[in-house]
Amino acid sequence: MLEDFLNAVQNFKRNRLRTFLSLLGVIIGVASVIVIMSMGASSTREIQATFGSSGLNMVSIGSGFMRGRRAVVSITFNESFREHIFDAIAGIKKVWYKNAFSVTAAYGDMSASAQATAIETGYLETYGLALDAGDYFSVTDNVYGTQKLILGSDVATTLFPNGDAVGKYVTLVADAVSFSFRVIGVLKEQPSGMESATNGIYVPRGFYEKKIMPNPAADTVMVQAVSPARAAALVTEIESYCKEYSGSEYAVRVQSMQSMIDQMSDIMTAMSVMLSAIAAISLLVGGIGIMNIMIVTVTERKQEIGIRKALGATPAAIRQQFLIESASITVTGGMAGIALGLIVSVAVEYVRSIPYVVSWQSCVISFVFSAIVGIFFGLSPASRAAKLDPVAALSDE
Repeated sequence: MLEDFLNAVQNFKRNRLRTFLSLLGVIIGVASVIVIMSMGASSTREIQATFGSSGLNMVSIGSGFMRGRRAVVSITFNESFREHIFDAIAGIKKVWYKNAFSVTAAYGDMSASAQATAIETGYLETYGLALDAGDYFSVTDNVYGTQKLILGSDVATTLFPNGDAVGKYVTLVADAVSFSFRVIGVLKEQPSGMESATNGIYVPRGFYEKKIMPNPAADTVMVQAVSPARAAALVTEIESYCKEYSGSEYAVRVQSMQSMIDQMSDIMTAMSVMLSAIAAISLLVGGIGIMNIMIVTVTERKQEIGIRKALGATPAAIRQQFLIESASITVTGGMAGIALGLIVSVAVEYVRSIPYVVSWQSCVISFVFSAIVGIFFGLSPASRAAKLDPVAALSDE
């Protein structure tokens, strides 16, 4: 086999242009598969980084939505619902209520439109949103409905471009009514999943109950699971419980950040596989080109084949010679394609400014597939060479 490989290399050197053209289809096919799979893996990693690790043990429950032209039965998220769901489903650590309302925040000449969220004490800490400065809400803030707020990093930068927002008083305008709030904290800029650490404004839910909406039902229920692994199972269990509780399949919308990440990752993986399958077609096209080249090679080397057969070479030895030559082309093209694919992937992801992830699985699959293509498409020319009659081959001009 080593001798056949060395002979193949010598033949490549004698026909450099032909060999390069044969390699080109394989190189492009392998490189395309690696670029697509690597970009897919990098995009999946970017999605996970965007959501971060905060809130992976949280499940969100929202009100139901329209079904066709009919409004479905929805659940009122009051204290009774909180007690029932906590008792009915195992694996729940705590149930948080929150309400959202649109506001305009102003400080001096600076203003910003934002979404304000009324939360219960301890929610931000539980969710994993860290403070860049200041303090979280206390139990007293929630009980008495104090007019204090915590700003997301972008809102704080807009209102206080020079920094030092903590301790300042900000005016919030909600439904044409103005309220003065003291800033007690600013959130760090960080991946935050379903909560906004950048554009959000947080106030005590006690304030919302006393000044905005007396005894309100919650807009959204956040269920804290005992662990991130338990959160995925909670989604299905909460959906079943709420269906039984309300009698409607569409009474609530339930989702967890982990399920959202998993769904997007699955979509990215499916797209990468589909695009890689399309890119792999160029490998097959390259394989057809290699078969044509090998047929031409067999025709050109009939006398060589005849001499070898006359000297005692068996059909199996002739077949092996041309199979090794065909496989050598595709394996070489596969290695060159892997190198090209990695270089292009690094360049593209450097331009996109996202972390580079090498899809080693795609490298291995592409390399093995290229070798199989070489053997498969080289089999017919090799068999043709093995079947040549030595007398006819030697007499051919």
